[in-house]
Amino acid sequence: MLTHTSNQIFAKLVPFLILFATLLFLAHGIFRRFAGSHLDANGTSQYAHIWGAIFFQFLVSIYGGYFGAGIGILMLATLGFIGMHNIFEMNTLKTILGSLINLVAALWFIWAGLIDWLRAAVMTVGAVFGYYLGSHYSQRISQARIRQIITAIGFIISGVTFYQEFVR
Repeated sequence: MLTHTSNQIFAKLVPFLILFATLLFLAHGIFRRFAGSHLDANGTSQYAHIWGAIFFQFLVSIYGGYFGAGIGILMLATLGFIGMHNIFEMNTLKTILGSLINLVAALWFIWAGLIDWLRAAVMTVGAVFGYYLGSHYSQRISQARIRQIITAIGFIISGVTFYQEFVR
């Protein structure tokens, strides 16, 4: 999709995609409470919610291959929808899923001959360093604070991209 979309369309979509991801992450607790109230005593309709979340994760994967920013927030929201509560477990699974999504997208871009290898190397070093620092230091912060930080970062990045695209 990215290789067939103009830069102008992509640039206009970015702020909306990030804002959507942030709002979805923020609302997943409300959605989970609403969905949980519709389960019977045995929780039999829970599987429908899990399959819905898997389908949503598939859509997130397509989005991630198209545009990576905000994908972590979207995946955290999806994992919250299926009933995960521990932000550390959610972050671990998000990292694994995000790595797989990026691997598939990278293989596609390599096959299409669209890689600037020097920039890719710099981004790879930065990503590995960021993953290491994030996984190391996030264990020292409370789950509630991590959720607040994720939400704040999402709103800040969304606001900056809205400003850059539509005000400036």
